[in-house]
Amino acid sequence: MDNQLKQLKNDQGEALSPILPEDVKNYLIDIDGTVTEDVPNEEPERMATCKPFADALEILNKWYDEGHIITFFTSRTEEHREVTENWLAEHNFKYHGLLMGKPRGGNYHWIDNHIVRATRFHGKFTDLIVKKKSIEVFER
Repeated sequence: MDNQLKQLKNDQGEALSPILPEDVKNYLIDIDGTVTEDVPNEEPERMATCKPFADALEILNKWYDEGHIITFFTSRTEEHREVTENWLAEHNFKYHGLLMGKPRGGNYHWIDNHIVRATRFHGKFTDLIVKKKSIEVFER
């Protein structure tokens, strides 16, 4: 992935955080309730036996094969890393990274200096389409 990053500089010639080419998306994907049934951390025994949503597996692997970056970002804790990595491997998910310990509870509001596009999962994975929606932004 690092060889895909475009290096940037500010007006003073100082390095800025690099960015991916415009045609490469950096997907952060939740696991529980998004690519498989909603399994809470309090019932970790279910993590090894739940089944993936077939459409999620198909679309995510397609995006990976198209050259996009797939990173799973989950509220599962570090103690659940091994069972999670084993589950992803057993079901043949292709991915680049796994981030554990996402804050629980939803109602996320991501603030970043890079473009962030959020898509709420509603039960079926498909290719994404463009729709216009209202969003909250900082006043300029």
